[in-house]
Amino acid sequence: MTETGKEKTIVGAYRRYLRLQRNLSPNTLDAYMRDLEKLLRYLQSEGIEAVSATIDDLRYFAAGLHDIGIGPRSQCRILSGVRSFYRFLLLDGYIDSDPTELLESPILGEHLPEVLSLDEVDRMEAAVDLTKWEGHRNRAIIEVLFSCGLRVSELVSLRLSSLYLDEGFVRVTGKGSKERLVPISSRAIDELRFWFDDRCRMNIKPGEQDYVFLNRRGAHLTRTMILMIIKKQAAEAGIEKTVSPHTLRHSFATALLEGGADLRAIQAMLGHESIATTEIYTHIDMTTLRQEILQHHPRNQRHHEIENAAEKNGPAGD
Repeated sequence: MTETGKEKTIVGAYRRYLRLQRNLSPNTLDAYMRDLEKLLRYLQSEGIEAVSATIDDLRYFAAGLHDIGIGPRSQCRILSGVRSFYRFLLLDGYIDSDPTELLESPILGEHLPEVLSLDEVDRMEAAVDLTKWEGHRNRAIIEVLFSCGLRVSELVSLRLSSLYLDEGFVRVTGKGSKERLVPISSRAIDELRFWFDDRCRMNIKPGEQDYVFLNRRGAHLTRTMILMIIKKQAAEAGIEKTVSPHTLRHSFATALLEGGADLRAIQAMLGHESIATTEIYTHIDMTTLRQEILQHHPRNQRHHEIENAAEKNGPAGD
C-alpha cells in the first residue's frame, strides 16, 4: 500500500469512528473532516506523514492558521479537531504517543452573544407583515426559537410528528442525534396553529409533509433562510443589535436564568452535555449572582434573622 493509500485508509477509519462511536451529526462530521483536511494539506506540503507529525510540526501548522487570517475562535475549533484526530490515532494504535498533548490553543477573550429583552422579541414579532403568506410562519419561527431555545439546525429539522401541543412539549433531535423533550409555551403553540391554518393550503413536495416550517415551494427551510428571516425581522423592528437565531436561543437561556431557573434545568432544555457550556451560554451576571448568593445562603439568612430580631427588640440592657 502506498503512503497516500495508507492515509486514505486512516482518514476513512477516523470518519467511521466519528460517525459510529462518537455519533456525530452529518453537519458536525463534515466540519471535523474539513478541518482535518486543512491539517493534511499542510503536512503534505511539508512532506510529512500525519502519523509522523511532531509537536513542532503541529505548532507550525497552528501558527500558519494565524498567519492566513483565521480568527482565534476558528483556530480553537480547528485545533480541537486535530486533537480529536490524534487521540483516535493513539487509541487505534497508529501512533505510540499523542503529539497534541502540549499543543496550545489561542487565548480567547470573553465573548458573550447579544441578548434580546422580551420587549425586543415582541417588537420583532409585531413587525411581521401578516398580510403576506409567510407572515404567520415567521412569527411562529421567532416565538418557537425564543420559547424553546432551539438551535437553528433543530428548528429546520422539526417535524409535525415531534409536536405534542396538547401536552405542551416538543421532541427535539439535537447534536449527536440525541433526543430531548422541551416544554413549549402557550404563546408559541398559538403561533404554530396560526401558521398551520396557512400551511394546510400549500402544495407540499413529496417527502416534505412532516416538516413544520416550509418555504413557498413546499420544501423545508434551510438554516440560511432562517438566518435571513431573523435578521430581516430584527431590522424591521428597529433593533440595532447583531441578531441571529442563536441570539434568540441565548436570550431564552438568559431569561430562564434571570427568572430563577436552576442551571441544570437550563442545561437539559438546551441539550448541553456539559454544565460548563451552559454557564458560558447563559451570560451569568456576577453581580446579580453574588446578590442571589448573599440573599439565599443559609448563613446569611441566619445573620439577617439575628439583625432583624435585634432591631425589633431594641438595644439590649447592660
